[in-house]
Amino acid sequence: MRTVKNARHLLGASLLVLAAWQALVSAGGFSEALFPSPLATLRGFYELIADGVLVRDIGASLGRFAVGYLSSILLAMVLGLVLGWYRGIWSYLNPIAQVLRPISPMAWLPFIVLFFGIGEMPALVIIFIAAFFPVLLATVAAVRGIEPVYLKVAQNFGIRQPAVLTKIVFPAVFPRIATGLHLALGTAWVFLVAGEMVGAQSGLGFLIIDARNNLRADLLMAAIITIGVLGLLLDSGITVVERAIGRRFGSRLA
Repeated sequence: MRTVKNARHLLGASLLVLAAWQALVSAGGFSEALFPSPLATLRGFYELIADGVLVRDIGASLGRFAVGYLSSILLAMVLGLVLGWYRGIWSYLNPIAQVLRPISPMAWLPFIVLFFGIGEMPALVIIFIAAFFPVLLATVAAVRGIEPVYLKVAQNFGIRQPAVLTKIVFPAVFPRIATGLHLALGTAWVFLVAGEMVGAQSGLGFLIIDARNNLRADLLMAAIITIGVLGLLLDSGITVVERAIGRRFGSRLA
């Protein structure tokens, strides 16, 4: 029932956006070359699909995103568990993390290009940086705020490290880490597109640059809509994964 209700809300919101979009085009008298109508954008979608461009670029972006995001969150969760547990170490590293966290990943781009060149790696590194800090800080905060009862249970049963972190602490704090995973996903997806605009020869970011250079506003709008829809699907997908993990751990995510 919840899925059907959400689908109805999504359909209603989509129709409302389309109506407002068409009304804006009609009232503003914009040229199709500057601000395409929904119909022109639909034709742009058809052209991209017929040429195989859209499928190719979606595959390239999702592949980069999977590598950068998964590697980043896995490392961030492992480090977050360790640093959250050993508070003395985190007290020294926390100021460094707080200084680095607000810096946009794109600010590091000149150094990234200098070290890794132009091509695939800059986009991967930017995704990695964008996803790393939200998960790291969420994991550290969750571990530091764990209920003492979990640790007493581990002590009573004689459970020692690293089993305490992997079998007791991580399942207990995962619902709080999940929030960081969502934040990291949204941030990483945004910066993926930005990273692909620098030197990549495929992907949705490259598609945007290519459409702009060719003055194809319809293809540009089609690419923008694709990015938004894929972002929604990715967020829904990670929610499904989180609930599966929550059921495995018996947590409230289930």
